[in-house]
Amino acid sequence: MLRFCIHYGIHFILPVLIAYRFYRPRFLRVSLILLSGILIDLDHLPAIPVFDPDRCSIGFHLLHSYPAIVLYILLFLWKPTRIAGLALLIHILADVTDCLMMNL
Repeated sequence: MLRFCIHYGIHFILPVLIAYRFYRPRFLRVSLILLSGILIDLDHLPAIPVFDPDRCSIGFHLLHSYPAIVLYILLFLWKPTRIAGLALLIHILADVTDCLMMNL
């Protein structure tokens, strides 16, 4: 249960907190962009099974691959795509945390 709460807390609560703290004048818009980072989970659809609680997403799914993560970092570093890159990195953080907790 703790793993579930932390994983989905990072996915859904952390983006809103970041938007509130750092992007308050554009809070709603930035919140929606940051929350949209969850869309990279569409790469789970070709997997069988689609959801496996004992499978680490990092390095398994295309949009969770190490080259993709490098791209997300580059998006974050370039100012015009910073918020989108942040959304994707928050998603990766949630999945890395989930993978680490899987081994506890």
